[in-house]
Amino acid sequence: MPSVPSSPQCPLCFNGRTLPYHQDRRRSYCQCPVCRLVFVPPEQHLSPAQEKARYDLHQNEVTDPGYRTFLSRVLHPVLSLVPPPASGLDFGSGPGPALAAMCREAGYAMDIYDPFYAPDPKVWERSYDLITCTETVEHFRRPGRTLPRIWSLLRPGGWLAVMTKLAASPSAFAGWHYIRDETHVSFFSLDTFQWLADRLSAELRLYSRDIVLLHKKNGSASQEMELPFGGA
Repeated sequence: MPSVPSSPQCPLCFNGRTLPYHQDRRRSYCQCPVCRLVFVPPEQHLSPAQEKARYDLHQNEVTDPGYRTFLSRVLHPVLSLVPPPASGLDFGSGPGPALAAMCREAGYAMDIYDPFYAPDPKVWERSYDLITCTETVEHFRRPGRTLPRIWSLLRPGGWLAVMTKLAASPSAFAGWHYIRDETHVSFFSLDTFQWLADRLSAELRLYSRDIVLLHKKNGSASQEMELPFGGA
């Protein structure tokens, strides 16, 4: 296991005084006392080639009924909050962009972006009423840079819909299946999302145990964050 600095910098808020949180036989985990993010130090991340090789094993087909049922849990609140027609972006769409297909079928105009499978630079020149990140933020190596960039694409009044499992107590974390996936490097809790919402001047809604909704309030466009949050 690579050596880890005694206090690695938080990849979300860039605080330099983080604390040990958990360690298993494969990786170390730290927690930021400011934003409460639990994260794997970058020295222990997979290489991009190793990471993509893991994703290539996923069998999430666009037409798979089970996968569609799983994703419909995100689509349901989206339909009520941002009714079609509206423009959306599925960020981190993966090799099988089923949610984007489901949104198009519901009447949305959807773009997709994925750094491995759909690295379309044109999305950064557009704006959207809706952005979805399903089972994606836990893969972010630098969430303090990626999340503000995504947020900047959202129009005032729009919604960011995030699906990710939420970290709980240290004792629950130790036996949590979510940390067994070595492509998962950032673990958010409800406290972390509340910190993020406060920093974004956003409205936070917890729709279910693993679906978080962030509303970009009308009139908040002039309050865009710096990139990154604190500067590092």
